[in-house]
Amino acid sequence: MSTLSPLRQPPESESVLLAQARALAGYTLGELAAMAGLPIPKDLKRDKGWTGLLLEVWLGASAGSKPEQDFAALGVELKTIPIDSSGRPLETTFVCVAPLTGNSGVTWETSHVRHKLRRVLWIPVEGARDIPLADRRVGAPLLWSPDEGEERQLRMDWEELMDLIVLGQVERITARHGEVLQLRPKAANSKALTEAVGARGESILTLPRGFYLKKNFTAALLARHFLL
Repeated sequence: MSTLSPLRQPPESESVLLAQARALAGYTLGELAAMAGLPIPKDLKRDKGWTGLLLEVWLGASAGSKPEQDFAALGVELKTIPIDSSGRPLETTFVCVAPLTGNSGVTWETSHVRHKLRRVLWIPVEGARDIPLADRRVGAPLLWSPDEGEERQLRMDWEELMDLIVLGQVERITARHGEVLQLRPKAANSKALTEAVGARGESILTLPRGFYLKKNFTAALLARHFLL
């Protein structure tokens, strides 16, 4: 029998968090779900966040849906990242919802994106469609903070995207804007509209947007740290 068990409360240090994350490496999602007593969905079509929620249970994450980091006391955000057989990310990584109004005076230093990405626990998980969800294995974790170059890339993209939002150009922004950070609609359906600034400074309704890390950024990050 395994002696592994979920952390019942938030970890008190980065080393405790990292040790628990390392202990999960090699297990399948099915094994972890069974040990935690959680049901496994057939697939992720309707339960897109299930993998992250499962790992939050195991790691003692505290934030839930609150706008703080998953491990608020440590200032660490948890990001699961689905990878293919050669360790490359299969999709972009959601960072946070983008503010579309009330942005006068906002700076990179105080931005939600920077706050969320200041310290991240990345956990790669097998994501190939041909592997049943329960059989997908958890990979080795990586505790990361952006280096100077990464921070500069993120900042430049964030500033460009925020300038467009403030100038009423939100509807013109596509996923091609930004080298490593992109802005995309994030809504359950097309009826979930939110307020934004229009081209003439007027109030308009548009789909909520989210900031996402592009795959080229996370692929380089994983490759560098895991020497792929």
